[in-house]
Amino acid sequence: MNLRLFILAGFWLVLAPAARAQWLTQSIDLKAGWNAVFLHVDTGHDTLNNLVGGDTQNPILEVWRWNPPSVAQFVNNPASPTPTVEWTSWVRANPASTLQRLNGDTAYLVRVGTNAPTYTWRLKGKPVVPRHDWTVSGLNLIGFPTVTNTPPRFDAFLANAPELQSATPEIYHYPGGELGATNPALLPALLFRNTPVKRGQAYWVRSGTVFNRYFGPFEVVQSGVHGVDFRETLSSATFRLRNLTASNLTVTLRLTASETPPAGQTNIAGLPPLLLRGTLNPTNLTYGYTNVPVNTARIWTLAGRGLPGSEVEVVLGLNRAAVTNVPGTLLAGVLRFTDSLGHSQVDVPVTAKAAASSGLWIGGVAVTDVGHYLKSYERDGNNQPVTGTNGSYNVSAIDTSLGKAARPYPLRLIIHNPNTGNASLLQRVYYGVDPSTNIVVATRESSLNSAYLKDARRISATHLPWTETNAPYAFNGRLRAQTNLTTTILLPYDDQASNPFLHTYHPDHDNLKPGFKEIQPQGAESYAIQRSITLNVTPPGNDFSSLVAAGDTLTGTYIENVSVKGLARAGGTNDTRQFEVRGAFSLSRVSEIPTLTVAP
Repeated sequence: MNLRLFILAGFWLVLAPAARAQWLTQSIDLKAGWNAVFLHVDTGHDTLNNLVGGDTQNPILEVWRWNPPSVAQFVNNPASPTPTVEWTSWVRANPASTLQRLNGDTAYLVRVGTNAPTYTWRLKGKPVVPRHDWTVSGLNLIGFPTVTNTPPRFDAFLANAPELQSATPEIYHYPGGELGATNPALLPALLFRNTPVKRGQAYWVRSGTVFNRYFGPFEVVQSGVHGVDFRETLSSATFRLRNLTASNLTVTLRLTASETPPAGQTNIAGLPPLLLRGTLNPTNLTYGYTNVPVNTARIWTLAGRGLPGSEVEVVLGLNRAAVTNVPGTLLAGVLRFTDSLGHSQVDVPVTAKAAASSGLWIGGVAVTDVGHYLKSYERDGNNQPVTGTNGSYNVSAIDTSLGKAARPYPLRLIIHNPNTGNASLLQRVYYGVDPSTNIVVATRESSLNSAYLKDARRISATHLPWTETNAPYAFNGRLRAQTNLTTTILLPYDDQASNPFLHTYHPDHDNLKPGFKEIQPQGAESYAIQRSITLNVTPPGNDFSSLVAAGDTLTGTYIENVSVKGLARAGGTNDTRQFEVRGAFSLSRVSEIPTLTVAP
């Protein structure tokens, strides 16, 4: 498999549904006999044998899930649960029952012992975004994401479904008791105004031949059904709020905390710091933002269905700059949407993980300031230069201040940051497949599989000295937000490969004495160079894009002090001149591979 396929596989792995980790408890009131319930949470983390069978106080005897044979549900009458392919069941008396886990956004028939009192079934699970599809043939066993307290009546709830205005839907409900002529029972249209649409209750509903997809006065349109999961690397997510009614509608968002996870599930450290992207600033082309604190309302007013402004795009970001938890720490919450009619409550899970800064970082420097080396000479009363005892003019001062460059000079930075230990600066790096078909970040080409070199990449920084071993230059710490890193690069005066003062075939700059046999001392024809490079990582800009990209983008100030060392002086020192350059740098993480393969 070539590198492109590996990268593509990794890309789809990132997009694959991840395990959501927010927790809510759904309470469902059950009566003796048969009940139809609709789950807005997913309890697939545990089995019915444990959730129900392991609770001696739980009076549930059977749970049945209907598996329609096709998307078109050709059912004319409410189906009775029977041991056929259309039904999957769990029975308390049979621990080996086929149905063991309850999915969210799904309807079930639940039988409670007839001698049992009214029972409140509390299920802790992960919230699930409601689906938005009905069939136009037969009955649908569905539930609605209505509000828990004071739910709307059927007449008010369905009055906002334009498709249903030309037809009166058939609705069957389960009032309790054994299955028979009155259970499930047809709800007459005259009773619509007296019957609440209870959250957690399922109904058999037929809309005739009218196409309908109404689950409430608004919908949250996402690319998937698993909520918002920033994982360790993603920074923003986009969804749309859409008004399904004919009149203006206000939709309110509140961020709520997750409940404590069940035993054995990942601990949640807190809520993710979320941002809502604002409008574009035409001056600097950056987006503003508003924070999303816990339980604080964020409101959108939408025009009537089909009118301009009936839907709005919402860009939600994770403020990576504010995530200071240990890498891998789980942050989770619930985005709760409600409407001004008081009809619906849509819970969207939101999850993020604190990211490590490990991996390969590539970026550049724009050098904008360069140190002077300007001498001022001592002068006598006649404004003539004063000569010292050695015949040289006496220097009175040296100006080493910084001056602006005529235009920014570009330098490339290649930095590898491991999981543990200090970051390293590299002159070049190789990214490709090793002999075991693993993608690696390596110091030498010899670490790569020669059969796939056409798909590999070499990245170089030409301003750093080339060495055959390509040994990394260690920084004094890890690369991360708001830190200072320093490394030192030593370039020997006799390094024929990289020292710019040496010219192998020029007799005045080959570092050899006239006989071409003896090496000249340092400073005679070439100089040793010591470069001290400092990266001051600064906080991200106070705009939406900068804050959400802080996990994979770092910026700051680049400082380099260059020491050019010449002839030896008395006392063991060297004649040295120092120069300083400064600029701004920006780094982007291009790979999360934490290990740098160092080839011998």
